[in-house]
Amino acid sequence: MFKSKKIIVASVTAIIMIIFAIFGVAINFIAAYFTKDGDSLNQKAVNLHMLEDVLGWLIVLIGGIIIGKITQTRRFIWGISLGIFYFLLLLLITLGVYRTVSTDMVNLITTWILCVGGGMIGGMLS
Repeated sequence: MFKSKKIIVASVTAIIMIIFAIFGVAINFIAAYFTKDGDSLNQKAVNLHMLEDVLGWLIVLIGGIIIGKITQTRRFIWGISLGIFYFLLLLLITLGVYRTVSTDMVNLITTWILCVGGGMIGGMLS
């Protein structure tokens, strides 16, 4: 009986995370669509950022699926590790380009959650 409750909780959690991932990709895609017609440099930068968000979510999600298929055990943990790796890569690129992390802690934590969550969802889907 205890084992079946774990399976039910894991299934519900997986469904919620999948919905969360689809929602995140959709919202970022819509935001990128509405900012595509900007004329100023700031509007173009916002559009590129929105496209990066969409592609980042998709890349981590697909990467989590692939790494989960390859490992076959503890797939969500491998997906989480891929998300952490992707977040660290983004952080290193930001430090290399701007020589500082010019964002507040809320945005940094949100990016971390999105990267780790996307990898975990991909691992769970595999």
